[in-house]
Amino acid sequence: MTIIHTADELKPSGRKVCLAIGFFDGVHLGHQQIIRQTVTDARRHEAVALVITFDRHPNTAVAPHRVPPLIYSLSQKLRTIESLGVDSLLLIHFDKAFSEHTGEAFIRALARNLGSSTVQSICVGANFVFGHKRGGNVELLKKLGAALKFAVHGLAAVSLDGRAVSSTRIREAIAHGDLDAVSQMLGRAYSIAGTVVRGDGVGRQLGFPTANLDATGLALPPHGVYAVHAEINLARGAGLRAHGAERSPVRAVLNIGLRPTLQNPAPQMRVEAHLLDFEGDLYGHELEIIFGEKLRDERKFGSLAELREQIARDVERARGMF
Repeated sequence: MTIIHTADELKPSGRKVCLAIGFFDGVHLGHQQIIRQTVTDARRHEAVALVITFDRHPNTAVAPHRVPPLIYSLSQKLRTIESLGVDSLLLIHFDKAFSEHTGEAFIRALARNLGSSTVQSICVGANFVFGHKRGGNVELLKKLGAALKFAVHGLAAVSLDGRAVSSTRIREAIAHGDLDAVSQMLGRAYSIAGTVVRGDGVGRQLGFPTANLDATGLALPPHGVYAVHAEINLARGAGLRAHGAERSPVRAVLNIGLRPTLQNPAPQMRVEAHLLDFEGDLYGHELEIIFGEKLRDERKFGSLAELREQIARDVERARGMF
C-alpha cells in the first residue's frame, strides 16, 4: 500500500479510482465492509483502490474539548487498512483550514486533482457526514455522483447481537473491560500500540524491568494486570534478542494504572509491560500489545517487597495461561 498526502501524488496512469472515505478508528467490521467493497469495485473495473482517511480525529480541529479516546494509534490503523488489500491511502492532515471546506468543494477538488483519471465509485457508511459543519452526506454524494459520473455506496452498519457496530460502542466496551466483545467487533484480537518511552526504573529495581508505552490519547481498559503478547516493531532496532523469531509476539505481563503502592502524591497513568524471556533496548520503538486475559485488579500493597512477590506470581500465572 502506497501512502500519499495529496491527491495529485496518486498518478494512476489513466486508471479509474475507487474510493473509501472515513476516519476508520479501529477499522472495525463496519469499516472493513466499506473498504472491502471498494477493493471489490476496483478489481472489477481494473481501477485503483484508494482509501481516504485523516491523521487525527476531526474534533481535534473543530471541537478540541470533545475529542474521543482513540481505539487505534495511527500506525495501527494504517497497518490494518493495508491488510485489506488496498492499493493506496491518501492521508489528509486534518486542521482548521481543511475543516472549513464544504463537502461539495472537497469532492470536486478531489475529482479534479486526480487528473486524467476518473472516480469510478465512492463507498462510505450510510450515516457518513463530511465537510464544513458536517454539511455533506450520502445524498450529496449521490447528487455529485450523478453530475461527475461516479457510483455511490452508502453501506448500512454491521450489527452484532442486535446492535450496530460503531467506534463509540467499541470505546464503551473497552472502558467496561469487555475485551471479548471488543475483539468480536474489531474482527481481530484487541490491541493497543505506542512508542516505548523512558520510565522511572522502578520495575528494574524490583527485578521486573518494564517497557513503558506512550498511550496518550488512546482508549484504555480498566486498571489492572493483564496477560498479553507484545509485538515489537524492530524496523530501527539492532541487537534485540527474544526466545524465538524477532517478529514473533513475545509473552508479557501488562500493568495499566496509577501504581498506588509507590505513594506518589501526583500519580500518572502508566501502561507498562514486562516482556518474558526478552533482552534488549526498546526505547523509541513501537510496541503493540495484544490482550489476553486479565489477571487481577490494580491494588495497593503494604511494601515494595509485597509488590515484588505479587508480580512474581503474576508472571508465573501468565506463563501457565500461555
